[in-house]
Amino acid sequence: MPVGVPGLRGSRDDASVGLRVVLALLVLGALAGLVWVWLAPRVDFRVTSTDGGVEVVGGGLVSPELFMSDDGVYVLVLAALGLLAGLVGWFVLRARRGVVLLSCLAGGMLLASLAAWQVGALLGRGPTADQLATVGTVVTTAVDLNALAALAVGPFTAVVVYLVATVLTSRDDLGRADPADPAAPSYPGAASSSGGHVTGDQPWTGGPPTAPGPITPPGTTQPR
Repeated sequence: MPVGVPGLRGSRDDASVGLRVVLALLVLGALAGLVWVWLAPRVDFRVTSTDGGVEVVGGGLVSPELFMSDDGVYVLVLAALGLLAGLVGWFVLRARRGVVLLSCLAGGMLLASLAAWQVGALLGRGPTADQLATVGTVVTTAVDLNALAALAVGPFTAVVVYLVATVLTSRDDLGRADPADPAAPSYPGAASSSGGHVTGDQPWTGGPPTAPGPITPPGTTQPR
């Protein structure tokens, strides 16, 4: 077994698990887009003229903060998903801790952010030109992302959570092995450090011990 911190170079199993993490995050990102549309505040307008004139249904004025609230809701939803991804990646996928899983978390959260944006923009699209030209039609404001920098919130949160957990661990192998398992090595390469020899914790598997023979002084021969 090569000495080193497991997970730094990765393995085929690490890559396989990481790919499944990316796909799972992509699906969760699409679901996050549904949550974004559901939580984002929207206002209904009634078309009052053919040139696009509108008024708020029920009267009143529209707060300027409404047009920035979409970004705020998006940031909160994706930050929560990034936090969940980082915690699951560290605690649930313990046996795959390392650089490979960290990279897959970052890439998966980026795809999740893009998926949430596109799903939200598709389901929360604004009125068409024909609707705005029809007097009396009630239209609803669109859900859209104005600050594209918000796409980095999810990946940033997941990576920060994972790195903080890495710094707080005291084990050289990042705790990939279960410390309660008596067969788990306590340090990298411990499983091969004995070189195949019997240690004090292993039972003797050889034959019964034999008594030493008589000691013959130098220059003499043993009697036949």
